[in-house]
Amino acid sequence: MGEEMWRNQALAPFATLPWQTRGRLHDEPSSPSRSPFQRDRDRIIHSTAFRRLKHKTQVFVYHEGDHYRTRLTHSLEVAQIARTICRVLRLDEDLGEAVALAHDLGHTPFGHAGEEALHAAMKDHGGFDHNAQTLRILTKLEERYAEFNGLNLTWETLEGAVKHNGPLLKEGRTLSQLPAAIVEYCQDHDLELDGHAGPEAQVAALSDDIAYNNHDIDDGLRAGLFEIADLREDVLIETRRRLKDAALGSVADIRALGRPVVAFSEHMAATDRTVKAFLYKRMYEHWRLNRSHSKARRVVADLFGLLFAEPNCLPSPWRERAELAGPHARARLVADYIAGMTDRFALDEHRRLFDLYE
Repeated sequence: MGEEMWRNQALAPFATLPWQTRGRLHDEPSSPSRSPFQRDRDRIIHSTAFRRLKHKTQVFVYHEGDHYRTRLTHSLEVAQIARTICRVLRLDEDLGEAVALAHDLGHTPFGHAGEEALHAAMKDHGGFDHNAQTLRILTKLEERYAEFNGLNLTWETLEGAVKHNGPLLKEGRTLSQLPAAIVEYCQDHDLELDGHAGPEAQVAALSDDIAYNNHDIDDGLRAGLFEIADLREDVLIETRRRLKDAALGSVADIRALGRPVVAFSEHMAATDRTVKAFLYKRMYEHWRLNRSHSKARRVVADLFGLLFAEPNCLPSPWRERAELAGPHARARLVADYIAGMTDRFALDEHRRLFDLYE
């Protein structure tokens, strides 16, 4: 009975059908009560990396106020918007939600300032990319099962996590220019990096834009330039128009189309760019945030420099693995350790390592 409930969803023909999933890297028996994408969503929610998002910066560092968004509340807002859009378009809500909840798992502490500092520290060791780090978390770093590393999510959820912003191989970009974590994983489980993701992942990407434009304005200015409902309605109207014009019959048609089907209209896209420009000028580059970001970059750079040079300062079992690793592998391991930190833990760890009175 439970299996019939999720097999009989009234989905559009171009939706990603859960009973036609391409499966998992490691085969598992199906669940009678939850679809494959529901299981993916639940595994993401119960992961350690997801819980850490509650103390990771969206824009403002956690100690600057209790009401500012964190990576966790942002991800929940993106998931809520994605579910609504998927429901109206008769796409798979659970897949859209899973991609939305997973999309920021790879972010460092202190938001983009932390990522910039870690990328600079890793420049001789392959750099750092938060989307690639998300894939490492989902397929390698989470350790919850005896049979395999990672969460063993479906092909569709992993494809969405990696490609929700579009194809990775485009405009002459080659595999050698992609983060090693993505290339290595695709050798065993090809995520078709030259094509667009399915429609649910595209919905998650647009939902991300809708969420952060609105909540950054709310957080930074306490006044909105427009409502979430306005953006959501525009996405629905424009996406329906594109679906009708393309006459798509399956999710494979969407992947092969060569352009997104989930999008803002030209007018709203222009508005979106205007809002982003406004936020950059009035909020992201505000002197108070610049000071906060400067501190964050120094904290991340200090932590990486010390832990890479002195791996015996890492806690077990990180220390044992780092001391046996070559320079590139050790650098990646230190990056994994730092990227997994919350803002609070990074500040505490920095104090423990650099304050002579600790």
